[in-house]
Amino acid sequence: MRVLEDDLFPSTPGKVKIERAGTMNRQLHRCFASTSTMFLWALFLVAMTASYLSFQSFVDTSSKYFAASWGGLHWERQIRASAAPRRPPGSADGAGMSVLVTGAAGFVGTHCSLALRKRGDGVVGIDNFNAYYDPSLKKARKALLSSHGVFVVEGDINDGRLLAKLFDVVPFTHVLHLAAQAGVRYAMENPASYVHSNIAGLVTLLEACKDADPQPAIVWASSSSVYGLNDKVPFSERDRTDQPASLYAATKKAGEEITHTYNHIYGLSITGLRFFTVYGPWGRPDMAYFSFTRNILQGKPITVYRGKDHVDLARDFTYIDDIVKGCLGSLDTAGKSTGTGGKKRGPAAYRIFNLGNTSPVTVPNLVSILEKHLRVKAKKNVVEMPGNGDVPFTHANISLAREQLGYKPTTNLDVGLKKFVKWYLSYYGYTRGSKNFRQ
Repeated sequence: MRVLEDDLFPSTPGKVKIERAGTMNRQLHRCFASTSTMFLWALFLVAMTASYLSFQSFVDTSSKYFAASWGGLHWERQIRASAAPRRPPGSADGAGMSVLVTGAAGFVGTHCSLALRKRGDGVVGIDNFNAYYDPSLKKARKALLSSHGVFVVEGDINDGRLLAKLFDVVPFTHVLHLAAQAGVRYAMENPASYVHSNIAGLVTLLEACKDADPQPAIVWASSSSVYGLNDKVPFSERDRTDQPASLYAATKKAGEEITHTYNHIYGLSITGLRFFTVYGPWGRPDMAYFSFTRNILQGKPITVYRGKDHVDLARDFTYIDDIVKGCLGSLDTAGKSTGTGGKKRGPAAYRIFNLGNTSPVTVPNLVSILEKHLRVKAKKNVVEMPGNGDVPFTHANISLAREQLGYKPTTNLDVGLKKFVKWYLSYYGYTRGSKNFRQ
C-alpha cells in the first residue's frame, strides 16, 4: 500500500498544484485563442455576407433601373423634345400646345397625335400595348408616330409614379385621354380589365392632373354606349344615360360621373366626347367592318346580327378624320383649369359632346359597300343578336358640337370605307386575285 501511495502522491509538496495550474492555463489559452479565431472568422463571414447582399441589392436595383422602359436623362430629353410646340406664340393659329395623349398607339390616339404634330403642337404619347388585339398593329402605329417626331412612352396609366414623372418633366397644357379597355362583348369575358383601365386608370390620371402645376385642361373619350337602352333618337347630350346595356357602357358612364367630381372639387377643365362607331385606316381589328373585310378576303363567312322582329341593326358610322376634327376642336376651345396644388381657385368648364356622323347605316348596307370596294361577294350568316350588351341602333344629335366646336363631319360611309379598304390591302400586302397575303 505504501508504494501505491507514493506512486499516487508525489513526495514534493505543492508540485501537483503547479502542474495542474499550468495545464489549466495552457488549456484556457488554447481555448481563448480558438474562440478569438472563431469570433474573427465569424465577423469576417458576417462582413462578407453583408457585402454580398449589398452588392446583390445594388445589382438588382441597377438591373431594374436599366431594364425599365422609362426614366433617365436621355428619356427626359426625348420627352421634352417631343412635347415642345413648333408653333411660335405669335402665329396665326395661336401658341402651340403641349399635349399628353394616353392610348397614343391606339386607333384614335394615333390619328390625333399625328394631326396635333402636323399643325405644330407638342405631343407625348403613353400606351401599355396590351394584347386585347394584335400588339404588332400598335407597334406599327408607334413606328409611324416616331417617324413624325412623336415619342410614345410604354407604360400604364395606372402607374402613378410614371404619370407624376411625366408632369414633372413637362408642364403639359392639355391631356387627351383616349386610353381605355374597348369593346362591348369582351366585357363578358374579362370584366376586371374594364374596371382596371376605364375606372381605376381614369382616377389615377385625374389625380396626377389635379396635383400638376399648372393643371392641364382635359379632353377624354366617353362613348355613345352611355345612351344604353334609350329608344329616343337621335341621341342628345340632354337625354338620360342611366340605363347602360353593357359593362363597358357602365364604366364610361362612371367615367363621366368621376370627371364631373374632379371638375367640381379640384377645378379641372374637362370635356367628355361621346364617340359614335369610329372607323377608318389603322382601325381596330375587333370592329365589325374590320373583321368583315378580313373574312371576306379569306373566303370565310361573316356573321350579320339582326334585332328583334328581323330588324336590321344600324350604326352612326363616323370616319376617323371627322373624329379627329372634333377632338382638336375640343382641345382648342377647352378653358383653363383653375386649381393650383390640388386646390380649386374658381369654377372650371365641364362639357360633354356627341361626335357622330348623323347618318346611321344598316349593317347589311355596310356589307354591300365592302363587297363593292373589295370586289368580292361575302358569305353571310344572318342570326339574331344575342344578349351580349350590343344595342340595335345609334344615332347622334351633333347640334351642340356644331355650335360650340364648329364640328361638321364631311365623310360618308362609302367614301370612308373606300379609304379603309385601300389602307387594308396595302398594310396586309394583299394582291387582288391572290389568296396569299400577310395577316
